[in-house]
Amino acid sequence: MKTYQKYLENYKRGFIGFNTLGILFQSCLGSAAAMLVLQNGTSLAQMVQLFFITIFCMGFNGSVLAQQKPKVVFNMLIATITVSTVIALLNLFII
Repeated sequence: MKTYQKYLENYKRGFIGFNTLGILFQSCLGSAAAMLVLQNGTSLAQMVQLFFITIFCMGFNGSVLAQQKPKVVFNMLIATITVSTVIALLNLFII
């Protein structure tokens, strides 16, 4: 929890700059994850994975555009990066 608080405080201090970097990074990561999903086909399982990638990325972008509190935006960024990374790794190595 101490690490989370440290990163949250840093994020709050550079909120505008980190939002810009966050949007760029999660968009690139999300698109790479979507590419890996679609390389494995277009079945229902892949479409569900693509849905989750899209929803989480749009949720983060929406929270930035809606000017939510920094903690909400930071948590959305963590969730988006986690979901995109897990789905990308699953499609890269397991599926």
